[in-house]
Amino acid sequence: MVNKTNRRSFLKGAGAALGGLALTPTVSASSAEKRYLVDLKSASDGVLDGLDVVHDLSQIDLAVVEAQKADAEGAAFSKDVELEFDFAQAEDNGNGDEPGPHKLSQLQWDKQSQGVSGVHGRTRGEGTRVAVIDSGAIPHHPDLEGSLNTDLSRNFTGDGGDFTPWYNDHGTHVAGIIAGDDTNDEGIVGTAPATELVALRVFTGPFAFFGDIIAAMTYAGDIEADAANMSLGVYPLPDNKENQLLKDSIERATDYAASQGTLMVAAAGNDGVNLDTDGDVISLPNEADNVMSVSATGPVGYRWDDKGNGKFIRNYRAAFNKLDESPTDPAPYTNYGSDAIDISAHGGNYDTEAKGTDANWQYDMVLSTVFEWGDDDSMVPSYGWKAGTSMAAPQVTATAALLKSANPDATPAEIRDHLESTARDVGSAKYHGNGHLDIEAALDESI
Repeated sequence: MVNKTNRRSFLKGAGAALGGLALTPTVSASSAEKRYLVDLKSASDGVLDGLDVVHDLSQIDLAVVEAQKADAEGAAFSKDVELEFDFAQAEDNGNGDEPGPHKLSQLQWDKQSQGVSGVHGRTRGEGTRVAVIDSGAIPHHPDLEGSLNTDLSRNFTGDGGDFTPWYNDHGTHVAGIIAGDDTNDEGIVGTAPATELVALRVFTGPFAFFGDIIAAMTYAGDIEADAANMSLGVYPLPDNKENQLLKDSIERATDYAASQGTLMVAAAGNDGVNLDTDGDVISLPNEADNVMSVSATGPVGYRWDDKGNGKFIRNYRAAFNKLDESPTDPAPYTNYGSDAIDISAHGGNYDTEAKGTDANWQYDMVLSTVFEWGDDDSMVPSYGWKAGTSMAAPQVTATAALLKSANPDATPAEIRDHLESTARDVGSAKYHGNGHLDIEAALDESI
């Protein structure tokens, strides 16, 4: 089954076939012309008269508007911020055919290292809901079609499409990390395969407005999602008055979502910088209140030779004994800082010196659901590797769903505190915050 794309014709896809892969994207931002965030708390009556209201977020006393100028007398306002993702594509390493006569789940070092299959005997995330605020997800992927709620999924961009991708498979990859089907024989395995996914698209091509992201965050609270994943963000933003108003707007959404039972989880960013000592700049949304900020770790050398003796389970477990770097070692691209990072998780690694060799260096990245572009501009389900804090955040989001499933009365604050208190000490807090995500310990210990 295929799905027609709703992307603009001039935007070409970044889908990665099995064996194809994508490195971490770079992000830039600029103030958006004619788009403003208006604070309704201090606004006078009729403040929105004559303005084109893009999002009425009365739940958080905010409105996103389009206007020639923000003439909201008596109200605080700031320009909206536009993000642009540059999804850099890596070249295939020359042996990109479907690898080996084994299940793809046996190439998921992240799930093997976390012991995911073992915890599924206790919970698979039943009875929970996770919002994925990203570039959309395809509903017809065999590993996602059972978990994606197409009725609740939304497009917040105003580009006329629906929640399905316009440009790239980033959101589809994230969705698979969270809830990839574990009941079929051929695909990948998600951490919380029984959770209900809701795809909230905030990107048109590589572009997104923070106003749309804030609207999606608010909606995640409206639908009482148990967790919301934000594998997105922008850095650096000047720490000035205007961006403090933006941060305040984000925190209104995170506060509201928390009050509705939603834990917000965000990628820390892929700039390789210390967010604690970076001067008068901020990173959003991960540095906002009520947001878990996740850094990335990953191995080097996982199954590079891909040798086997037919006993595949033994082989992929034994592969952890032949690594140059551990799955819990910080990835070279990850942002860090003991104050800025709450927890680390598996996001993938890559050795640039191995690229172009016979080694299966892409195996150090995270394998999940993607799509290829068909000849008729259709989106054909596939699998591929990516690396980034974008891949680390959904590991934490999915674990939050497992915890909520096992502890239905737990609040977002309790789940967050529990994830942090059960995190494993694997090294400096500068890279890991409170520690490295430990799914088994989180489920073993009571909240």
